[in-house]
Amino acid sequence: MNAALPSVCVFCGSRVGADPEYRRAACDLGHMLAANKWRLVYGAGDIGLMGEVARAAQSTGGGTFGVIPRHLLDREVGRRALDTLVVTETMHERKKVMFMNADAIVVLPGGAGSLDEFFEVLTWRQLGLHAMPIVLANIGGYWDPLVDLLAHVIGQGFADASLMGFVTVAADMAAVEATLRAALS
Repeated sequence: MNAALPSVCVFCGSRVGADPEYRRAACDLGHMLAANKWRLVYGAGDIGLMGEVARAAQSTGGGTFGVIPRHLLDREVGRRALDTLVVTETMHERKKVMFMNADAIVVLPGGAGSLDEFFEVLTWRQLGLHAMPIVLANIGGYWDPLVDLLAHVIGQGFADASLMGFVTVAADMAAVEATLRAALS
């Protein structure tokens, strides 16, 4: 474990998305992390799903560790009222600091940035650089096309079938919590 408390890195959108269920899931995740005494590690934004998960975690006494590159402090409305706030120079540093301070990874719905973060940690897992669980919070089937793409990559011979074993697809927060409990206890 990376800290006194187990830490869960959450990758998610800087927007709330079209389905209100995404926002509810982000709030539920923040509350669930705090209830289990797991520290939230995230992109330090105070907008979109990032802001929702952080506010929910903090509202129920959860620990927070945010990492944001200097150039996004204004754009993502960097949340300064965190237990720890790290300001980096680049996006690459941001991802590295988040990853190095985590014991598990949860990916909520998000856009290109969330996909970038997901594929980086998945690639590192495939290469044996870490053994952290990677959980896709598949709220309302949001990640179904991504799961299909991974199956396609495997089916076309560009990855071994073991690739799917590095990702847990969780339909709801109860499944996310069960996966994290198994990994962090």
